[in-house]
Amino acid sequence: MDLGQCLHVDLDGAWPDPPWPLSRLDAREWGPRLRFSAPSRLVEQFYSEVSPQLRPFVLYGSGDFHYLTALWLRRLARRVTVISFDNHPDWAVTPPRWAAGSWVNRALELPHVQKVSVWGCGNFECWWPWQILGNRRAERAGKLEVHPWADDRSAQDRHRRGAIMRADWRERFERFVGGIAGENVYVTIDLDCLRGDEAVTNWENGRFAIVDLVWALERLRETARIIAGDICGAYSTPHYARWTQKVASEFDHPKIPSAKIENILRINSVALAQLWPALIA
Repeated sequence: MDLGQCLHVDLDGAWPDPPWPLSRLDAREWGPRLRFSAPSRLVEQFYSEVSPQLRPFVLYGSGDFHYLTALWLRRLARRVTVISFDNHPDWAVTPPRWAAGSWVNRALELPHVQKVSVWGCGNFECWWPWQILGNRRAERAGKLEVHPWADDRSAQDRHRRGAIMRADWRERFERFVGGIAGENVYVTIDLDCLRGDEAVTNWENGRFAIVDLVWALERLRETARIIAGDICGAYSTPHYARWTQKVASEFDHPKIPSAKIENILRINSVALAQLWPALIA
């Protein structure tokens, strides 16, 4: 691993002791202001401050900050396909502009982002009627792909564009990888795409196992070029700077059962110890 290409942006203390001595940017004073959502002015101030220190591979905190991936993508000089492993499509076209549930749209606005492909969505947002709040225009245009789990859906739903099942998702992913052979790829992993016994997050857990993601990253490296990426989604105690931000966030979040912090850190550290080397290899 080339740790010189890596940066830990510490917004919330979600990773107090990463398995490797990563360079650390202390951004905890920004955490409460940016958590879940933030006004554009604040987002631009944050990016102006941290952008000179960014590196190709970024480790950061809770999935509440996942929209910052759209900022990490800004610094790339080459055209890329963005691959997201996430339990949520993060494609909402509703306000606010900068929020955890809408970062995919900010990424698609960047001229060097060719496509965003989201794998492992397990929540309700990809299905009728809630999908009307998503960026269906980009999906129809082929700029955005969402691949929701359909094992527990009706036969009709299983024919939804992009739908995957445990029995065939690897075959579908193989075909996808074949279609981007030789291309530059940015990979973002939100730990909430993992099963509940393999990651503790601030959101609902998905259905991937760690071994699934390691396999997918290996297949990508065999065919395409992973030039940058990030991992987020570890649990952290929420703190907010604005009451409106807190109300909106608490309304949108699921109720997460309480757990001992030492158990949370142990589980997430095990996941990171396997995923980080596979991402930056």
